[in-house]
Amino acid sequence: MSDRKLAGQFFDAAIGLLQQVRDEDAGDIEAAGTLIADTVAGGGRLFAFGAGHSSLAAQDVVYRAGGLALMNLLAVPGVVGVDVMPATLGSALERVDGLASAVLDSSPLRAGDVLVIISLSGRNALPVEMAMNARALGVKVIGVTSVAYASETKSRHVSGTYLKDHCDIVLDSKIAVGDAELTLDTIEAPFAPASTVVTTALLQAVMATAAGALADRGIEPPLLRSGNVDGGHEWNGRVMTEYGDRIFYRR
Repeated sequence: MSDRKLAGQFFDAAIGLLQQVRDEDAGDIEAAGTLIADTVAGGGRLFAFGAGHSSLAAQDVVYRAGGLALMNLLAVPGVVGVDVMPATLGSALERVDGLASAVLDSSPLRAGDVLVIISLSGRNALPVEMAMNARALGVKVIGVTSVAYASETKSRHVSGTYLKDHCDIVLDSKIAVGDAELTLDTIEAPFAPASTVVTTALLQAVMATAAGALADRGIEPPLLRSGNVDGGHEWNGRVMTEYGDRIFYRR
């Protein structure tokens, strides 16, 4: 089989998943975008968290051109990405009971805020406890996960529950357990994961919905422009000054 054919198969698989979430998650995407718009309009703050590769989708909605300036990264040392050494430490920390409590206790999260939690499997202690404890604080939780894991794997949290069980809104990425879209007779393991493509698209759809909902109310969405276009830095400076009390990545 040619490399070109495999590339085409991956694109087909990713496009199929994107079409599926577009059609089947439309109501939840609308609800999540509306919740974010409500939070911005009501003076609340926005945060996103993901561990390991799930952190890529969280980082994609923080401090970026075309994105909401108010979205902040809730970082957990050691689990944000594969830059930690050894890389396997991040996976281990996701399973540590009590870590989420320590992170939330030292974070600026408060009642009325929104926390987006991204976890493909939703089965590890960290995202489950993060959602449970955030809601106990009065924070609204949007979970982005593959619901299939709840029926095909065992929870690693003492409660036996998953991220999806502790969210105000769940966005189902539809990713199959194992996160690999392709197989080949000559390759022993499945390969070509699509979770980052789909999860990132889901969240950008939510942010687009939120921006439109704010505009419909006569509120200018606090969007950032690219710093690589003329006037971008000046625009961003104005937005960050106006909303400085809700932006934490500059401190």
